[in-house]
Amino acid sequence: PDATLQDVVGLLVAHNCGSLVVVAPDDPRQVIGIITERDILRACSDGGPLEESSVERAMTREVITGRLDDSVAKTMGTMTANRIRHLPLIEDGALVGMISIGDVVKAQYTELTAENHHLKNYIMG
Repeated sequence: PDATLQDVVGLLVAHNCGSLVVVAPDDPRQVIGIITERDILRACSDGGPLEESSVERAMTREVITGRLDDSVAKTMGTMTANRIRHLPLIEDGALVGMISIGDVVKAQYTELTAENHHLKNYIMG
C-alpha cells in the first residue's frame, strides 16, 4: 500500500499484467485492495504525478474475489457482472492466486473445443 503508482506501472510492465493485489504489509496473504490499470488512469486524470501518489490512495478497497473450486461458468459470471478483468482467489481467508479474463476465455475455449470434437466423433460414428 505504501508503494507509488510509478512503482506499480513498472511492475505491471515488467510482468506484462493488468493488475496487482495489494496485501497487508505484515501479512502477505491478507488482501486489502487491488490496483488496476483503470485505477492508475483515474489517478492520472486527477493530475497528480505518479511518483507522488500512493497505491493506498488509488487502490480499489472492496475487492471482489473467487475461490479455487469455483467453476469456469461461475467465475465468468462474477467477472462479467462486476465488469472486472482480474479476480483474486481466496481460500481460508488468504490469497492463493489470481485469474484473469484471458484465463477464463482460454478454459472456455478448451472446453468447447473438446466438446465439439466429441460431438463430431459421435455424429460421424
